[in-house]
Amino acid sequence: MRLYEYQAKALFRAAGVPVPDGRVIRSPEEARIAGQALGGRVAVKVQIPIGGRGKAGGVKLASSPEEAEAAARELLGREIRGFTVDRLLVEKAVAIRQEFYVSLTLDRDRQRYVVIASGQGGMDIEELAATMPDRIAKVWLDPLLGLRPFHALNAASRAGIPNDAVPAFQERLAQIARVQEEQDAMLVEINPLALLDDGSLIALDAKVETDDNAAFRHPEWERESSAEADHSLERQARAEGLAYVKLTGNVGVIGNGAGLVMATLDMIQRQGGSPANFLDIGGGAKAEVVRRALQLVLSDRDVSAVLINVFGGITRCDEVARGLLEALDGVQVRAPLVVRLAGTREAEGRALLQGSPMEPAATFLDAARRVVQLAADAPRGDGR
Repeated sequence: MRLYEYQAKALFRAAGVPVPDGRVIRSPEEARIAGQALGGRVAVKVQIPIGGRGKAGGVKLASSPEEAEAAARELLGREIRGFTVDRLLVEKAVAIRQEFYVSLTLDRDRQRYVVIASGQGGMDIEELAATMPDRIAKVWLDPLLGLRPFHALNAASRAGIPNDAVPAFQERLAQIARVQEEQDAMLVEINPLALLDDGSLIALDAKVETDDNAAFRHPEWERESSAEADHSLERQARAEGLAYVKLTGNVGVIGNGAGLVMATLDMIQRQGGSPANFLDIGGGAKAEVVRRALQLVLSDRDVSAVLINVFGGITRCDEVARGLLEALDGVQVRAPLVVRLAGTREAEGRALLQGSPMEPAATFLDAARRVVQLAADAPRGDGR
């Protein structure tokens, strides 16, 4: 579960991490009142459980209560990256000397947590890794030791954190490690971690993603999670009886069986791609279910290519092929499609797809490699 920024900052505040004074509001009038209470310049930020808010126009600066009210009037009710904005965080603006990045996240490949730090904050970490990889420091933690002071010193030194900010950096890292442990978080991120003129380090943004498998230890999560945080495509999928979860990449994924779909997500990532969704059509899926699934994935403007991965046990590959062909009838195919069929009636399914715009793949690995290549070559969807 990904928390809203204001929820993550509440956890940070409880752990001792300084955050700007702010108010959560749900109306333009409340924004004006918050602006008056905070005084001076404020930032008005949409609260949605996904990144990219700033690039999507979801963060406004206001120099007066009236400007804060106008910004709230503009932002409330907008749809940003599939989420309808129903709440905003109004925060006091601060004068920044320098911006850093720090996070503690789970590295599944190494089966341990890793500290990621950079002296270059305020930008997306994936973008930073692609453009300036030498600016990023990674320090993996022994699960038996956890975070130790030397880890923080190592990360600070390699990330280029100024010497006068290192003690505060160590403290912030220890504090977010406490949040990670207490909240069973898979990711705790501060970006940017701002150095102020007085030498303090303050979290201007906060991101916390918790492990749903630990929900039994956290009854409070049920109160924080609600259907209003769902992506619009997730709501549509639920109404149509599809098991769908929106992700942040650009490779659409359809498969039959949760295990196969999860393996497909992993395979795409191992080939350098990033999945846009999880979609399980289930065992024994008929053509109509396949049609609805493909139309749903193609309606996601983030998707640049789609992989349909089906193992025919209960599910017949020829039924899947018919559903795919039906989905293509009258639908604009704006993204390349790669199909891997294996199992029951796979020969019949492949025969049905001959002459269609779908590209067949002989093996699981071939399919993943090809769809990642196609997604990389395709123009990025306008939903990003």
